[in-house]
Amino acid sequence: MDKFTTLTGVAAPLPLINVDTDMIIPARFLKSIKRTGFGKDLFYTLRYDESGNERADFVLNKAAYRGAEVLVAGNNFGCGSSREHAPWALMDFGIKCVIAPDFADIFYNNSFKNGMLLIKLPQAEVDQLMEDAENGANATVTVDLEAQEIRRPDGQMIKFDIDPFKKHCLLNGLDDIGLTLKKEDKLADFEEKRKAQPWL
Repeated sequence: MDKFTTLTGVAAPLPLINVDTDMIIPARFLKSIKRTGFGKDLFYTLRYDESGNERADFVLNKAAYRGAEVLVAGNNFGCGSSREHAPWALMDFGIKCVIAPDFADIFYNNSFKNGMLLIKLPQAEVDQLMEDAENGANATVTVDLEAQEIRRPDGQMIKFDIDPFKKHCLLNGLDDIGLTLKKEDKLADFEEKRKAQPWL
């Protein structure tokens, strides 16, 4: 997967709590195990009306946010069923970082394993970023993973915590397969030793 180091992009505000994975990507669209092609159906029931037309008032349909790479969301984002398609849909749309007070555990872990940075912040700091994000095209923030800092549009910094192992994986572009391949020499050595057993 791609490395995540520093991201500068438009932040879109989604001030909803308990956004579940079915709201992120409805079950009827889970017809593929490829990681691409889901962005067009992201937040389908919020983005489109019953006829499939865009809802003009939904944030990601507004011109200023169509290219958003950061999402500022409410508490308990990603709750519900444990579908990996949810981070796939966000990333396929272009969202590389989600900031919220809290996330559902399975969604949180799935996102990191797919190269997306999730940042937990106190509600007061999320509220500041939500207010920034409501400024449309001026809502550009910079997320520096190495320094663990978010630079707001006015230049102020917000620090964030992250698990050191998750940080290491994102900075180095390591998913589960990449982590396994880092031990390729040890795996090969083990296989050679196994072949030497007389019962094999």
